[in-house]
Amino acid sequence: MDAGKPCLAVYPGTFDPLTNGHVSLVRRAAMIFGTVVVAVAGDSHKTPLFSLQERMDIAETVFAKDSRVLVEGFQGLLVNYVKSRQANVILRGMRAVSDFEFEFQMALMNRKLDRTIETVFIMTDYKWLYISSTIVKEVAKHGGDIRGMVPDVVRERMLAKFGLTPPPNGTREG
Repeated sequence: MDAGKPCLAVYPGTFDPLTNGHVSLVRRAAMIFGTVVVAVAGDSHKTPLFSLQERMDIAETVFAKDSRVLVEGFQGLLVNYVKSRQANVILRGMRAVSDFEFEFQMALMNRKLDRTIETVFIMTDYKWLYISSTIVKEVAKHGGDIRGMVPDVVRERMLAKFGLTPPPNGTREG
């Protein structure tokens, strides 16, 4: 990386759904790296609630006013995508020690595949330690209140996916 040149960091994930924890991490990372690519994974061992295009549309809506954030979909090996973007930083969020083992293995594998790419871990903001996409989906599916855990556009789309109607303002869902 050239001194004084902004760095491009790639933040990969399924983002199914994008949570306020993800949003916080992206905005904090943009202050450090200059530009962050939210790289929405098309390939996943998970069965997503939202299609790749829907997840990209949601992220684009959420970050529309932040020129430091780009949203792109990708398929295949992450290191190949990172190289194609001429980036050398993979950004990963860490909520708790329980995230460390998996993230550490992934970072080492990516390092083995391409030694020029570094993985940088950023701790999530304490407000979002308990939030994961999986938990948010489960709560929403059963009519629980996810307000404040996800951006409004995510909440609206999740309610629609589950065939639920938003409650009147100020009342609890479910």
